Amino acid sequence: MNYMTKLIIGLGATALFAVFVLGLAHSIITGFAGFTGGLPFLVIVLFVLGLASTDYYLECVKKDKSKPQSH
Repeated sequence: MNYMTKLIIGLGATALFAVFVLGLAHSIITGFAGFTGGLPFLVIVLFVLGLASTDYYLECVKKDKSKPQSH
């Protein structure tokens, strides 16, 4: 896959994932979903978003010199 295509699609997918998960966390923390004490869930969400961002960087942004470049 083209490098620029990977950047754009990966960024879009990561952003959509982040918006969904942060919206879910917001609804849980404010008590809209009927849950109380959503702070532990927020910590988990932030950790997962960090993992998703790291994966985006390693898979889409960082150019790995050990992999053969496809044109």
